[in-house]
Amino acid sequence: MRVLHVIARLNVGGTARYITQLANELPKHGIETFVATGFVQGSEVEDESARSIDVIRIKSMGRAINPIKDHFARKQLDNIIAEVMPDIIHTHTFKAGYVIRMKQQSVPVVHTFHGHLLDDPEFSGIKSKIIIELERMLARKSAKLVTVGRRVSEELLEQRIGNRTQYVNIPPGVVPVAVTPKQQALKNLNLEDDGTPLVGWIARVTGVKNPMRALEVADAMPDTRFVMAGGGDLLDQIRAKAPSNVSAIGWAEAADLFGASDIILSTSENEGMPVALIEAQLAGKPVVATDVGSVSEVILNHETGIVTNKNPGSIASALESLVIDNAKREEMGRLAIARAQALFSVDRMINAHIELYKSIVK
Repeated sequence: MRVLHVIARLNVGGTARYITQLANELPKHGIETFVATGFVQGSEVEDESARSIDVIRIKSMGRAINPIKDHFARKQLDNIIAEVMPDIIHTHTFKAGYVIRMKQQSVPVVHTFHGHLLDDPEFSGIKSKIIIELERMLARKSAKLVTVGRRVSEELLEQRIGNRTQYVNIPPGVVPVAVTPKQQALKNLNLEDDGTPLVGWIARVTGVKNPMRALEVADAMPDTRFVMAGGGDLLDQIRAKAPSNVSAIGWAEAADLFGASDIILSTSENEGMPVALIEAQLAGKPVVATDVGSVSEVILNHETGIVTNKNPGSIASALESLVIDNAKREEMGRLAIARAQALFSVDRMINAHIELYKSIVK
């Protein structure tokens, strides 16, 4: 069997690692796997996992909708499809799913929602309505719709995108990060050890991750130190507005961020199944996160972390309860490791994809 995966770009994050794991593992089970992708743009950085696979570049493919470039990207994809001759085309994220499914395919198409754009500030108002209508139309051209979390599928079904029989839930398989010892991690990040708990935030510094909310939380907790890692279009703005207890360090290794931090914070407006939070749980770090997407499927509330509403005061209160209680942090960390290992194994993810593909292609 041959499967062609298509994604707009392999920028730093869980989606890129999800796809590279499929590309590395599925061939061991007799499934030839190809990955076609465009290039990262602007301040984005390509995920280092992309170096572990051979990729087919789509020169005109980018994240933004651009009718002219999308037309050329489609022509380039037609040539790739003719050369690869896949049994299944598997698209990931909105842009790739749109470019492939805007034209009827002669082979089955599977599309994975690694989240959705319904709550993304960049696609609000009329843009959101257009995306919903497009997703409804594109779902009708899909053999199966995969979501990385159950809540994501429920939110899509509420918008009448696809039907329940199309949906398959396949959580990501996550390899634990080799966490850097704390003192070395602090040194690598140019941070001092003052003996107090450190709150870490790691994500793209862009609207959907709402780093501004993290600054509001930090402002409400002046005696607690925060470190924010990641790059993006809001990085300069975050650095300019950060209170004195926040270090905005730009791109950093997750191994260092987890090693230096005692608690991990997520302030997102929207998520699918956030791999960075799964990595944090595998690293034994309690997580405080906004209740969006499938975050509550990653964090067992008040047992491996705290899931809260988007109000900065509520988030600060949840963080404070962990900052002052070292025993609680350690207990949550131990349970987090055991639970994440059971739910988010690579073998489980790979086997689920094999079963999915075999159900479509006999």
